[in-house]
Amino acid sequence: MTHFQHHLKLLSVTLLSLLFFVAGVAHSKPPNAHTLSIAKVRSLPLGTVVTVDGTVTTPSGAFESSFFDKGFGLQDRSAGIYVSFQSNLGVAPGRQVRVSGTLQDSYGLLILVPTEPSDVTLDDNGNKVRPQWFATGTIGEATEGRIVRVVGRITQGPVSDLPYGFKFTVDDGSGEIQIFVNVQTGIDVSGLTLGQLVSITGFSSQFDTHYEIDPRSPSDVAIPMR
Repeated sequence: MTHFQHHLKLLSVTLLSLLFFVAGVAHSKPPNAHTLSIAKVRSLPLGTVVTVDGTVTTPSGAFESSFFDKGFGLQDRSAGIYVSFQSNLGVAPGRQVRVSGTLQDSYGLLILVPTEPSDVTLDDNGNKVRPQWFATGTIGEATEGRIVRVVGRITQGPVSDLPYGFKFTVDDGSGEIQIFVNVQTGIDVSGLTLGQLVSITGFSSQFDTHYEIDPRSPSDVAIPMR
């Protein structure tokens, strides 16, 4: 092998190694050093800049008619939070996402607001988020941001609150909870009647002084088998 061939081979190996290094950096996730659990984040003051890592729980833009954005719910093993974003990132439940943003208040709901698309890092599928069962009367600040499930009878509504959506209340005997159906979810409430037993799954939310559950799709509103 000539010196030229030897140097050419070394150069090829070096370039190949550099390409693998760059590819690895491009696809690797940012370091975990500054990420916080969502439960910890929820205890911090408004205006704090934080980074969290969790699994998407609501489709992008599912609540646009009342949230006025194209954000999504995010949950880890400790708690959940809503990520407010004006652009539709097209994320669906089950996607692992890392988000950096500022804690803000939106009509009583704690939200995380990224500044730009690069503040949101999309990864592969995350840990499956299963709905947690709660009594209707216990939905509140402690459940806010999580995906919850209740079963009870319709005590009020459904009534139109368009253009935002529709609302009705459900009670299992422990206290009423409002169910808010956003337009984008495609949920048909016309078949729901007063006194009907229903199972509701959705995002535990807050608007002003009252708490509510926001279902994400038609399958989140079901009639239990008798």
